[in-house]
This record gives sequence, structure tokens and C-alpha cells, in this order.
Amino acid sequence: MNADLSAQFAAFLDNDEVVAATPDLLIDQRRRFTAAPDVVLKPKTVDSVQRIMRYCFERKISVTPQGGNTGLCGAAVAQGGVLLNLSRLNRLREINLADNSITVEAGMVLQQVQEEAAKAGRLFPLSLASEGSCQIGGNIACNAGGLNVLRYGTTRDLVLGLEVVLPDGELVSHLQPLHKNTTGYDVRHLFIGSEGTLGVITAATLKLFAQPKSTATAWVGLPDIDSAVGLLSLVQGHFAERLESFELVSRFALELSAGYSSLPKPVDAEWHILMELTDSLPNDSLPDYLAEFLYQHGFENSVLAQSEQERRDLWQLRENISASQRSLGTSIKHDIAVPIAEVAGFVRECEPALQAAFPEIRVVCFGHLGDGSLHYNTFLPDVMSNEVYEYEDRINTIVYEHILSHKGTIAAEHGIGTIKKHWIPRVRTAAEIALMRAVKAQLDPHNIMNPGKLLPDA
Repeated sequence: MNADLSAQFAAFLDNDEVVAATPDLLIDQRRRFTAAPDVVLKPKTVDSVQRIMRYCFERKISVTPQGGNTGLCGAAVAQGGVLLNLSRLNRLREINLADNSITVEAGMVLQQVQEEAAKAGRLFPLSLASEGSCQIGGNIACNAGGLNVLRYGTTRDLVLGLEVVLPDGELVSHLQPLHKNTTGYDVRHLFIGSEGTLGVITAATLKLFAQPKSTATAWVGLPDIDSAVGLLSLVQGHFAERLESFELVSRFALELSAGYSSLPKPVDAEWHILMELTDSLPNDSLPDYLAEFLYQHGFENSVLAQSEQERRDLWQLRENISASQRSLGTSIKHDIAVPIAEVAGFVRECEPALQAAFPEIRVVCFGHLGDGSLHYNTFLPDVMSNEVYEYEDRINTIVYEHILSHKGTIAAEHGIGTIKKHWIPRVRTAAEIALMRAVKAQLDPHNIMNPGKLLPDA
């Protein structure tokens, strides 16, 4: 920490806005990266953020915005400059039921956004494993996905308006819950998914929906992913918008989670689907409709939740996959997506290619088949620590080459950060990268906003 720089900020900020550097702010969630900022700031107001940015812009001091520090790609790790933690900007500004919207500050924890919506009788549908600690500003900055993208879309689809402090301290605020607006370029979409490289998101107006009054949850065992894709198409054709989640789980992933959760495996199969239907109207027959549908189409290796506890148990098996993997050591994670029709081909081809290079490799495959995104995590049994990252480039090359051959992307919902930026030229054209650089240069001419993240090195 730089005592002189801390004193400079303390001269125009409240005393408690200049804080000590603590491990929860400095060490990323996977304990892979450790930040080394010159100063850590926790502004309490948007005005403080503006003053900080003006000061940094004039003196060309780098600024790394940080939310809940739950990222997996190193995007919120500062090397020098200011680590700008937004956790104190956490107020509820407005709930507008006429427009089905909620306006919150960037530091509000996602779970609290969900709870505030529920108090008003509404649903905010973004749902992630880290929802108890991640913050809505960070969710917006990396365009988070989660469990309900199939029905409600990614974070981008849930944002009606944004308030952003630009690198020079200017405030751009369009928080009106406008459902239609064709007045030129939609600037908010520049900042959604920008990973803090263009400005500091300080507040957002988000879409709300009716709370579900009926739920039907089923776990289906299948011989292969092609069968799962076929089931998805049938369910969408029959139940339409009622299909909220459609999660894919491999046999190995289920075995890990069942042991960790002390829960029985619902069925025996090579591949599994956890699906959930919801309806905003009370409908006690919805589970019966789903059971009959599965039986009529030959998906008899299934169980339906008969109670809320059984539903929770099924979801616990899905949600505990990540935690259960820790027994295998440190993983090289892949947050990838392909067109849904390409998922089976990718999975069939990629693991044998990995095994040819690393015979002992283990793959834990699960994810959101309903939107084509997978968590494809690889483990080397003989390397239990972070030393596994020595093999990251070789493993990533195999996985990403297969992803690209199936028309996919290397980043579905976790973002780019530092660990994937050198792959950007493989998924974006030279013209697209040049356009990104031009936007960055226009908004951030001194390159102070989260430098070294997202864009590939020149």
C-alpha cells in the first residue's frame, strides 16, 4: 500500500472510504491471483466515485472496479493503482410495479436484489451459485448467465437502464425504465460485459417478472446427450415458456455431488437432465402434465419431485457439483458455449483428444444445456495444487480448438479477465477488435480503467 497516495485520497474522501487491504479484497475466489493495489477505496456515494475518477484521470492512475470478488478470470484483481470496491454502494433506490422494474446500486448483493423483488411480489430471475456474495454491478460487468437464461435471458436482457461514471468522472445516468427507446446507439450495452474496462457501473434498473405459483421438477436419466437435446426440443415445443431450467449433468459429476451431498442418485444413467417448469398461475396439475409427457415420449427413467424437500434435494445435487470437485484438486475450468445442436459432438470428440495428451485426465462436465453453455472442468490426478496451471495452455488449446470447430465461444458467462484475453483474436475478427480498441480509446484515452483485462495485448 502507498501511504502517500492513501493520504491524497483521504484529503477529499471520508476517512472510512480509504480502507486497509484485507485478504477478502486481494485474493481472488480461486486463490489463483493476489492483487497488489497502491490503495483500496470503498466509496459510499456516487459523488465519491466521481471525485475518485476525476482525480485518477487527471493523474493517470489506474482503477480496477471490484464487486463481490467472486470472479473466476482475474478481472477484479488490481496490480498497482486503485482497487475500487463498490460494496458500500448498496442501496435500493426504487421499485416500480407499473413498469415491473427495480433500481438498485451496483454493490447490492444479488440475493438481496432477489429478496427485495420478492417483498414486492415479483421475481428477479438471475440466479447463480455465488448469489449470496456476488454483486449486481459485477454481474452486469461480466454479463452473468446462470440457471434461468433459457427463459429470461442473460443479465444483458434484464437491464433496462444503467448509471455509469466514466473514466473522466462524468456521470452518464439513464435509469428510466423505458421498454422502448430508439434514440440512437444504445450505450448501456457497451458497459454490459465490459468487465470494468470502460467505466464504473454505479446503479442499474432491472426487469422484474411475476413470481411462479406452480412448479414441476423432474430428473431424467438418458443414454447420451443427443437424447437430451431431443428431449429439450420436445419439452420446448409442448410447454413453451414454462420451461425455466434445463441442466445437463454427467454420470461422473453426479457421482461426485451425490457423495458430497450425502444424497442418493435419483436414477442410473450416463447422462442426466434436471428440468423445471414454472407457471405464474396456480396449477396443481403441472407436475402430472410433465409426468404424463415424459411417459408418453419414452422417458421413463425419471423421477418427479413430490414435495418441496424433494425438489430442493434434486437442486442440491446440481448446485453441489462445483463444491464436490474440490476433492479432485485444482481444476482448469472452461466456461464455454456452442449451439445446442453441437453440444453432443463437442463432448464426444473433446475428451478423447484430452486423454490422448493426458491419459490420466478427468473431466467433470455439466451445465446449462438449455442455452448451450457448459462447465467443462479438467483435473490431473497427480497434480492437486495450483501447479496444474503449468498445463493450462496445452489443455485450453485442445478444448478451445474443439469448441471453435463446433462454432462455439471460449467464454459463455464468466468473462475474459486476464486468463482468456490472448484467445480473443480467435473468436473476434480483426475489425471487431479494432472497434473495441477504438471505443476504449475514446472513453478511456489514458487506459486507466482495469488495464490489462479483456482486450488482447497490442
